[in-house]
Amino acid sequence: MRPLDPRLLRHARGAAVPVGVLGALGVATAGLAIAQAWLLASAIASVFVDKTTLKVTTLVALAAVTVIRAAVAWASHAVAHRASATAKTRLRGSLLAHVIALGPGWRRGSPAEGAGASSRDSATLTQLATTGLDGLDGYFTSYLPALILAVAVPLAVAVTITVADPLSGVTVLLTLPLVPLFGALIGMATSRHAQERWRALATLAHHFHDVVSGLPTLRVYGRAGAQRTQIERVTREYRRATMATLRLAFLSSFALELIATMSVALVATEIGLRLAYGHLDLRTGLLVLILAPEAYLPLRNLGTQFHATADGLTAAEEVFKILETPAAPAARATRTPRHPARTGVIHVDNLTVRHEGRAESAPNGATFSIAGGRLTVVTGPSGCGKSTLISCLLGLIQPTAGAISQAAGSPLVPPPIIPNGPVVSPPPIRFALTAGRPTLAAAWLPQDPVLFTGTVAANIRLGWPDAPDGAVAAAARDAALDDVPLDAIVGERGAGLSSGQRRRVALARALLPAAPLLLLDEPTAGLDTAREAAVIRTLQSRAAEGTAVLVVSHRPAVIAAGAEVVDLTTPAGQDALAGPGLPAAAMATGAPA
Repeated sequence: MRPLDPRLLRHARGAAVPVGVLGALGVATAGLAIAQAWLLASAIASVFVDKTTLKVTTLVALAAVTVIRAAVAWASHAVAHRASATAKTRLRGSLLAHVIALGPGWRRGSPAEGAGASSRDSATLTQLATTGLDGLDGYFTSYLPALILAVAVPLAVAVTITVADPLSGVTVLLTLPLVPLFGALIGMATSRHAQERWRALATLAHHFHDVVSGLPTLRVYGRAGAQRTQIERVTREYRRATMATLRLAFLSSFALELIATMSVALVATEIGLRLAYGHLDLRTGLLVLILAPEAYLPLRNLGTQFHATADGLTAAEEVFKILETPAAPAARATRTPRHPARTGVIHVDNLTVRHEGRAESAPNGATFSIAGGRLTVVTGPSGCGKSTLISCLLGLIQPTAGAISQAAGSPLVPPPIIPNGPVVSPPPIRFALTAGRPTLAAAWLPQDPVLFTGTVAANIRLGWPDAPDGAVAAAARDAALDDVPLDAIVGERGAGLSSGQRRRVALARALLPAAPLLLLDEPTAGLDTAREAAVIRTLQSRAAEGTAVLVVSHRPAVIAAGAEVVDLTTPAGQDALAGPGLPAAAMATGAPA
C-alpha cells in the first residue's frame, strides 16, 4: 500500500477535509520552524557578536512563535484523530454494506472458484472490521502527520539553508535522501513481516472462533482439551511473527537515527571549521546548526511511525480488495399491499452444479417447475444437491449449466438476501422489473438457521422489525411454536432452545412476511409427529392462498403432502414426479394444481 493511498480517501470521503487541513498545518509548521530558528540565531548573535542588549520584541516574538508552534502541533493531533475516526467509521460502514451486497454465496465461495477460493468466514471478517481497522488510528494520528511534515519541513528547511549558506545546503541535499532511501528499503521488509503477522492473526481468530463455537460439542465428546495444543501452536506462530516485526522496528529506528545523526554531525563539522577560520559569520552558522536537525527529524519520525501503522495499512488493503469485488446489481424495491400477487411459474431447466473435488454434479440436470398455489417437495439422499438447489434459486450459487427463469422466459434475478432469515423486508415488498428482468421476493428457511441474543419475538421480527404483536403471535402459531413464550430470552446462536425449537423460531421468521415464494430447507426436522402435522397444514394453507412453496425434506409425511415431488436422484433429467395433489396432466404442462 502506498504512503498516501487515494483509495483510502475515496472510500473514506469524510477524511479528505481533515487530511487537507493536516497539509496546511504541516506547511505552517515548516514556516514556524524556520522563523523560530532565525529569531533564536539573531538573538544569540546580537548578544555575542553585536554586543547589544537583547531586545524585548525579539524575546516576545520568539515566545509567540514557540507558543504558536505548540498550538499547531496540538491542532495537528486533534485533526488527525478526527480524520481517523471518520475514516474508520466510513470504511466499516462501506465494508458491512458491501459484504451484504455480495451475499452469503461470496463468503463461502462458489464451486467455480475451486479450492483456491479465499476464506471469507465470519471470524476473519469480524477481526478485519474491528481490531484490523483500529490499526488505522496509528496511520492517521502518527504516520500521516509525520508524512506531511516529512514532505513540507525538509524541503523548506533545505531551501532556507541553501539560501543562507550554499555549501551547507549542498551537504544537506546530498545526505537528506539517505534517510528515505534506507527507510524505503526497511519498509519493504516491514511490509512482508506485516503480511505474515496478519495471516497469523487471521488464522488464530478463525481457529479460536471455530473452537469456541463448537465447544459444547467438543466437551460432550471429550475433545476440548485436544484443541488447547492447537491454539497454543497458532498463538506461538503469532507471537513469533509479532516479535520479528518488533525486532525489525527497533533495528530500523536505530539505522535511521544513526544516518540522521551522522548527517547532522557532518554539517556541524564543516560549519565549525569555517567559523574557526572566519569563513562564516556566527549568525548564519547558528541558523544552519539550528535548522539542520529540523531537516532530518521529520524523516526519522516517519520511519519510526511506519511500523506502528503496518497492521492498519495491511487491514485497509484487505478491505479495499473486498470493496473492489463487484457485486451483482440489486433489484429496485417497491411497496405493495399486504397480499402481493401470485408468483406465477418458475422454471428450473437442466440445472447442474459441479463441485470441486467431487466426481458427480449435485444437482445434475434438475428440471421442474415451481408454481404459485402449489406445494413442491424436493427430496433425495444427502449430497444430491437439495440445499444447493435452493442456493441457486436465491442466487447464492451460480449453476454450472442450466437456467432458472420465470414464465415469460426471462432469467430470474436473485432477490436481496438477509442471511439466515427472510429475504423480503416487510411491510411486504414486491420487487419491480429491473432492466426488463423480472425479480422475485422470497422468504427462506436455511438448513442451519441462526438465532441472535434477544427475545424469541425479536428473532421472529428479524426481517420485519416493526411487525405488530398479533402478526408475530400468528406466525408463531403457524410454526407450531406453542411451547416457547415469545418473551423468552434466547442466547447467542439459539442457546437455551432445542434444535426443534430453533428451527420453529426460524420458520416463524420466514412465515411472518407475506412473501409470494417460500423456500424451506427441512422445516420439520427435529419435530414430533403432532407438530410436524401442524407445520404441514400451515404450508398447505399458504399454498392454497396462492403462495409458491418449495420444501426440501426427507420426511415421509412432508413428501406425502406435496402436490409435486421432485426426486433429484431420478434418472433421465430428474424430472418431477406427480404427487398426490397434482394430476399428471398438470404436471406435464407445468401448470399449477
